[in-house]
Amino acid sequence: SYYTHRIIEDPEWSLATVPHLTELCLQHIIHNFEKNPILDRLLPEHQRKVLDRLSTGLPLTVTANLISDEAYWKRCCTEHWQVCDISNYGDSWKRMFFERHLENILKCFIPNTTDPNEVLELIPLCKDYVRKLEVDQFLPPVKVDEKEERDDLSDTGNDFGLGEVSVHHYDLGVLITALPHLEELHLTYGVKDCGMNFEWNLFNFTYQDCSNLAVAVKICHNLKVFKLTHSNMDDDKTRVLVRNLLDHPCLVELNLSHNLIRDKGARAVGKLINHSRLEILDLCNNQIRHLGAQALAQALAENSTLTSLNLSLNCMGDKGGEVISRALLTNTTLKSIHLGSNNLSKPTATLFSQVLAQNTTLMIINFSCNHLGLDGGKQLLDGLADNKTLIEFDLRLAEVGQETEYLIHQIVWANQEAARLGSLQHPPTKPL
Repeated sequence: SYYTHRIIEDPEWSLATVPHLTELCLQHIIHNFEKNPILDRLLPEHQRKVLDRLSTGLPLTVTANLISDEAYWKRCCTEHWQVCDISNYGDSWKRMFFERHLENILKCFIPNTTDPNEVLELIPLCKDYVRKLEVDQFLPPVKVDEKEERDDLSDTGNDFGLGEVSVHHYDLGVLITALPHLEELHLTYGVKDCGMNFEWNLFNFTYQDCSNLAVAVKICHNLKVFKLTHSNMDDDKTRVLVRNLLDHPCLVELNLSHNLIRDKGARAVGKLINHSRLEILDLCNNQIRHLGAQALAQALAENSTLTSLNLSLNCMGDKGGEVISRALLTNTTLKSIHLGSNNLSKPTATLFSQVLAQNTTLMIINFSCNHLGLDGGKQLLDGLADNKTLIEFDLRLAEVGQETEYLIHQIVWANQEAARLGSLQHPPTKPL
């Protein structure tokens, strides 16, 4: 018999696949990078190979101040988050990673439970890269003894869950004062997606919280944009905040929308308008009535920096609308004003028609969801006869009538076209 001898070979085997010594060295560097982070001493092409293969799970204590390569930080971002738009982060992947990483830690921080060192140890690693923080959730402390607290609440008649002493949130003071490049701070004191676990104490922005935050913002001299929204901010807390923002050297935008600010708080904000460099102020969805509007109007009449004011979803009525209108007869800097949903009617429209005839700086006006009526609409139309600056005028659900609204929009459209052609003929010069 004949025996067939078969030699089994690997068809892909070749001496050419034996790694070069350089490749073996690079593999060793990558494998031991955490203990021995050699990077600067490598040739550029070898650095590129190492960076492309480094794990994104390396400790930040190793990578934060050593790796500046954007491709590496892009990998870190895309592996952590599905949606990554670096246009909101100065087109920097490294900045995006550190800002979002810090935000996630703050959103999950539980006072008296989470180790504060989780934040403190991150400060020296991220302080050079964080310019904006958006924290839309702050968790309160965990209840220690629910039965005991229920008994205490039944005795005191507190309708809002835990008392203030036990629900103070994380104090941002140490953090934001240690971030030298922080320019924007957006905060909401509440809990997202609480569902069936809803309790009032989850949304209790305490007086102590406000005091701590106000002091920190005062010291944060480079802060340009501050937003504190949906946080049950009342008059007393508003006054505490304003007291610390007076004469702030850099603040140009303040957003206190969707809070509980009434007339006393509005008076404090009115004082701030003329003791700051504010350009944008948003007080949408508060409880400001005509007295608060009067305080804001007095400040507006003298102000020379504010360019945008949002007072929509308040309760000013015609008394408030009229005082704001009178202020705009002398104001020469405001470009945009939103007075939607303020129970305004014909008296406000009548006086505002004078504003349209005299004011040469207002470009955007919103009167939506008011009761201006047919006569009020005609008054506004008359005021617009010679207006050449208004390019947006929102009159939806203002009851001015379809014909009047159409004629007004024709005037506004003509102004838009004139502005567009003017910008084409005289493009803005770029600084050298």
